Amino acid sequence: MPPDLYFALSLIVKMAVTAAFMVAATATAERAGPLVGGLVATLPLGAGPVYVFLALDHDAPFIAASAVNSLAINNVNVIFALVYALLAQRRSLSLSLALSLLLWFVLAWGVHVVHWTVLSAILTNAAVLATCIALARPLRQVAISPVRTYWYDLALRAALVAVLVGVVVSLSFRIGPGGSGILAVFPIILISVILILHRRVGGPPTAAVMANAVLGLVGFAVACVVLHFSAEPLGAAIGLTLALATSVAWGLTVLTARRHGIAM
Repeated sequence: MPPDLYFALSLIVKMAVTAAFMVAATATAERAGPLVGGLVATLPLGAGPVYVFLALDHDAPFIAASAVNSLAINNVNVIFALVYALLAQRRSLSLSLALSLLLWFVLAWGVHVVHWTVLSAILTNAAVLATCIALARPLRQVAISPVRTYWYDLALRAALVAVLVGVVVSLSFRIGPGGSGILAVFPIILISVILILHRRVGGPPTAAVMANAVLGLVGFAVACVVLHFSAEPLGAAIGLTLALATSVAWGLTVLTARRHGIAM
């Protein structure tokens, strides 16, 4: 098979698999309330498969280096979720999302031009997460009416994530581990949830999902650290597995704490 045809077919398969996985997970989250919705939305549903496909094309040091940049850009995702949650209390979908995305791109450019070490990324995450969790706490508890999912909602989500996978995998050889790490965690799932829920249930309930997502992104930050330190000594496959387990474990920890009345 010609190399170009093989690449095109494999890319289509990668995009389809990722989109199907994300659709199934977010459709479940929408029916479970803002806490579960926010936690599920911050699982590596988009970034995880992208990293798996990157690992098929690159070595373990590339994955470890990309994880540092993903950890750095996690700061921007946290701020994106919080800013949208604050704006959506009174503003329209278009204005809230547009301003949040504009801020995301500005901050992401700043992240891109900085040379990050794992220590500087960890310290920045600690400061940003602590601040944003405190600001988001009053916005978490809002009831969400049952949402009926239509076929075009699923198509939108699938298309958004498939495009992300296609862009990252196609550009990874040109943009290197730094750019790949940033694009891999573009908040495509958060955006898709916002686009679908805000029109249906309004700003404050959707903001509650994003406010809980701020807490969920703690798990993603720790997962990036785990991936960075485990990818080279243990291999990319084991590193990615441990990172996914870390993210899931954090979500379960938050759920258990909430059910026992422990504030986080």
